[in-house]
Parts: sequence; C-alpha cells; structure tokens
Amino acid sequence: MLPMSLQRLKKNISDIVLGKEDSLVLLLVALIAEGHILIEDVPGVGKTLIAKALAASLNADYHRLQCTPDLTPTDVTGFNILDRQSNSFSFRAGPVITNILLVDEINRAVPRTQASLLEAMEERQVTIDGQTIKLPHPFLVVATQNPIEHDGTFPLPEAQLDRFLLKISMGYPSAEEEESILITHGKENPLIKLQEAAGKKDVIEWQELSKGVFVDQSIQAYIVELVRATRTHSAVTFGASPRASLALYRASRALALLRGRNFVIPDDIKYLARYVLNHRLSLKREDRLRGVQTSQVMNEVLATVPVPVEKEGA
Repeated sequence: MLPMSLQRLKKNISDIVLGKEDSLVLLLVALIAEGHILIEDVPGVGKTLIAKALAASLNADYHRLQCTPDLTPTDVTGFNILDRQSNSFSFRAGPVITNILLVDEINRAVPRTQASLLEAMEERQVTIDGQTIKLPHPFLVVATQNPIEHDGTFPLPEAQLDRFLLKISMGYPSAEEEESILITHGKENPLIKLQEAAGKKDVIEWQELSKGVFVDQSIQAYIVELVRATRTHSAVTFGASPRASLALYRASRALALLRGRNFVIPDDIKYLARYVLNHRLSLKREDRLRGVQTSQVMNEVLATVPVPVEKEGA
C-alpha cells in the first residue's frame, strides 16, 4: 500500500507539473532509492520546475547551481575564509550542502568542476582543505543538460554518468496538457502557493520501507542477466558495471513501493532498465557512426533475455 504521505506528495507536484506522471515517478524513484537523476531535454519543458516543486512540497533545503565554464570546484563545495578579527578560518558552505541540489546545464561546467560533485554524489560528503563535511540527509542531485547545444559544453565522462541512478527525458506536453499549463501558470507562479505535503522525515521513512520490499531470487537473476547481456552485445565496447546491477535493484524496490506493492515484479525491471542502463553503455565507434543508439541496444537486450515466469502454485 502506498503511504499516504507519498500519495499527497505525488498529487501536490502533479498539480504544478502537468502531464509529467512518468517523469515524476522516476524522480521519486531516485529520491527513495537514494540515487541521483540526470534530465536531458530541450529548454522550457519543466526540468527546473519539477525540482523546485519537489523541494517546496518537502519543505527541504534547495539550492540551484547554474553551471558555466568559469565555475570552480570551490563554487560548488564551499571554501575556508580568513576572519581577520579572530585570525582564524571559517567555512563558507557551497550550494552542494543542501537536501535537493539542482545542477542546471551540468555539461557547461569544466571537467574539474564536474568532478567536484563526485564525492558528494557517491559518499554524501565533501572534503575541503582536508576536512570532511557530511551532507544533510536526504540528499538528491537533479542535473539537467540540453541535448541540442554543444558549443561550449564538456560531455560528462563515464565515471560521472555512472553516478546517476537514472537518466530521463521529459518530452513535450500534449496539446491538452499545454492548454492546462496556460491556465495554471498564465496568471502567476503556482509555486508561490504550493503547500508542504510531506517532510524530510517522511523521505527517510520511504527509503527504509523500500529496503524492505521483497525481490525474489529469480528477479535478482534477471537483473544480473540483463546487465551481463549489455557487456556481450556486438555494438557495445563497455557494458554496464556491477554498480548498474545495484542501481537497477534499488530502483526496482523504490518503483514497487510507488506502485503500492511490497514485492518487485519483472515489469518493474523492464520499465526501469532503459532509464538505469542506457547512459552507462559505451558504443563502438563504427556503430555510433552508423547511427546506432543505446536505446536500440537495450531494446534488443530486453527482447533476448528471458523474463522470469512465476512458478505454478507459487
């Protein structure tokens, strides 16, 4: 059964971010599975809005980091500054020390600035001048990038991409949804009136509940076979790593919880596989030149790996 607080949160955000049910579910999967999410889409489809709506609905600390080539690692993590009166250093926290961090146009930051997020995303901490600072809990990075502009951008390296639990695209709304957007957003910013629907304690409770979701041994084997199949595909240079297996495992438990179940089914895995695995695959150069996409590879993998079937009498 879906917790009431989670139901309230979903409705609260859906009233603001119209027609993006799948994107909202995947964002909540990242939050509950204690992962991070990369949203790649054109400007103006609601990437920033959905992150702001989530933070406001949870009454969580929220910071936005606008990436540019001159952004430095200390602009992300913070720095020590000398107080001349006391003749001692004091720490000035960077935007990464928050609950929900929106990293807008992450691929416009130079590689060393992108790398400053690695420790925060993986270990939930930052190290400044040898001092380790733990990040608040919960902690979620929502990063965005524009797929159509490449001038002045720095593609994310595989190590950085691998830190994102999910990579999604929100897409354009339908005509009916776009008319609703005009009505809802045309007069004033609806975020101003957005009420708190849950709290940070609720998020921690959901995360603990998801850890109790049952994953049958046959489902675990299915996850492993899917991930291993990406490594042997003829178009793939480097397939998904064991971290991807863990990511798909954690995400499937979170999705099952969001769908009101205390157990994972194969459809959960099939639905999530593209969002969890696509960005972790490295294609061979000749296949990229032929126009092969990672989505095509995943379609073939999902079509060839046998789906576990419930045993009779189980």
